[in-house]
Amino acid sequence: MPYDSTISFTLDTICPWTYLAKKRLDEALRQYRTSHPDSPVIFTLKYLPYQLYPEASKEGEDKYEWYKKSKYGDSQEKMDMYIKIMSAYGRSCGIDFKFGGVVANTVDAHRVIQYFQEGRGGDFADRIVASLYSQYFENEKHPSARETLMKAAADAGIPEEEAAAVIDDEYEGLQEVKMLIREQAADGVDAVPYIVFEGKRRDFTLQGAKEIEEYLKVLDKVAKEA
Repeated sequence: MPYDSTISFTLDTICPWTYLAKKRLDEALRQYRTSHPDSPVIFTLKYLPYQLYPEASKEGEDKYEWYKKSKYGDSQEKMDMYIKIMSAYGRSCGIDFKFGGVVANTVDAHRVIQYFQEGRGGDFADRIVASLYSQYFENEKHPSARETLMKAAADAGIPEEEAAAVIDDEYEGLQEVKMLIREQAADGVDAVPYIVFEGKRRDFTLQGAKEIEEYLKVLDKVAKEA
């Protein structure tokens, strides 16, 4: 009998490292499924919320200036180096990082991800997450504006009326998201990406954005112990 393994992927939609991790993990899963068509394990992604900057306003502030000041002490040289490095990392896995737009509160994005993950399933959540990342990092869109969230839902194949009902009700799923964030903190999650691969005998945890090969090794370990 196949063994169902849940990959719990804790993320924030404004974290560039979680975008890299998702792209690399997606590629690792693709390679694994291609090379192991008769694998005893069925891997399923499950997204969990984390907020890097819970104090951020919903309106947000300039992303470039925020990074430059809060991360790099207002050093143009360090900011230029960050852009060079992240751009190279992005190109290696098909991401065209841009650095304009705003940094803002992501709780509404998490509400939408969790609501449709629970209500419609992982494939819908996966497409929502992919759209939110692409919009924010490659198209400089606000991370949780109504327009952004509606497009993410549309990209996932969710009818407009159904999406609007959730997005426009700021309390829909809010307490559930806050509870999940608290649970993650209680489990020791203090940075993202934080990925737990559920195994039959033991779980495997990877923190930070790893290379594709590292994700493949863990997938193999889970399969061997199934």
